[in-house]
Amino acid sequence: MPTPDPIPEPPSRRLAHFFRDLGPGIITGAADDDPSGISTYSVAGAAFGYASLWTALFSFPLMATVQFMCARLGMVTGQGLAAVIRRRYSRWILWPACAVLLVANIFNIGADLGGMADAMQMVTGIRSFFWTPLFAALIILLMFWTSYRAMARVLKWLTLVLFAYVITAFLARPDWLNVIRSTLVPHIEWNKSFMAVLVGILGTTISPYLFFWQAAEEVEEEKSLGRGSLAQRRGATDDELNIAKRDVFTGMAFSNLVMYFIILTTATTLHAHGVTSIETARQAADALRPLAGDGAYWLFTLGLIGTGMLAVPVLAGSCAYAISEAGHWRAASLNKKPSEAIRFYTVIAISVLVGLALDYANLNAVKMLFWSAVLNGVLAPPLIVLVVLLTSDKKVMGDRANSSAAQAIGWICAGLMTAAALALLVL
Repeated sequence: MPTPDPIPEPPSRRLAHFFRDLGPGIITGAADDDPSGISTYSVAGAAFGYASLWTALFSFPLMATVQFMCARLGMVTGQGLAAVIRRRYSRWILWPACAVLLVANIFNIGADLGGMADAMQMVTGIRSFFWTPLFAALIILLMFWTSYRAMARVLKWLTLVLFAYVITAFLARPDWLNVIRSTLVPHIEWNKSFMAVLVGILGTTISPYLFFWQAAEEVEEEKSLGRGSLAQRRGATDDELNIAKRDVFTGMAFSNLVMYFIILTTATTLHAHGVTSIETARQAADALRPLAGDGAYWLFTLGLIGTGMLAVPVLAGSCAYAISEAGHWRAASLNKKPSEAIRFYTVIAISVLVGLALDYANLNAVKMLFWSAVLNGVLAPPLIVLVVLLTSDKKVMGDRANSSAAQAIGWICAGLMTAAALALLVL
């Protein structure tokens, strides 16, 4: 007697399973739209109008492919990115890679803390001088005394405020014909300002810290399933990889959707009305006025704080994972108590405090946020090269090495980011 066909799951259950399977990828995507990203996209929209909209569509396959490489690396090897570099290459490659990460992350931490504090000053009138150490202390305390997973479960809802840009974009009545053309037809201006914006956009979407974080979090996911030893974590089934792929691509799609509408909203509400240079948080927040009126400042502040509270722990955590893996420290995990992983949590605290120190150098918060994205864009290419080499290496990945298509996209990403960074340096 033939076996009856399985009864298909109802759409509601399939949707529930889809959301249940979302993990490190969706958190990475939410953290990618950090204060540095929001400021960079706002600067791009105000300065060049719709001209940079194409970058959202263009960068999606690049960032999603590279992030999935990092996820696969963690799942297949059972180790984080720095640990795999340590096992495969010499320390002359390992420690410069970690140094690149530390420089980019610490500057980014300082910029994000400064941006959060600047936004709070805008709505409260209390100087950012007092808010910056308060946010730094709060983040350190939360990371020391609660799990990042618990923080993320709560804080990721604040990032939904960013959908205000989607609503505002429609309320502001953009020139949709021009919007569609700018989305589908790449536009490049060969001058320093446009190249800085292009490198900043690429740097804040394809950031070094996300590579280390993604791989480390996949390892943490495996540990949470009881796979404590390296032997137990090695390898990944087709189902596990498919779930991870959906997770990563969904997270990156969310990140780029927000990016697209921030550029579109600021282009329509600021650039079209003659505001082409953003110097303050208040100017950036004005983009939300068509939706929220005077409440635009609070809406902008909530979005900036929510993304900052998600991103700064990721930035500091990726520093700690990289140094711990490079130094072969055995107790290194956000799921451990500080007393069980003293060196790991010390790196987190130092990263946040050094970033905090940068905020007292009298740098403009918006400019610091923007230039931290540019710095990421300049420093990311060598790390992308390492990621592509490792995930294409059969000695590392076995039969889970990159396909020809994934390898090509990885090299294109590294090449384009290198070319953009060189063009900026030349100009």
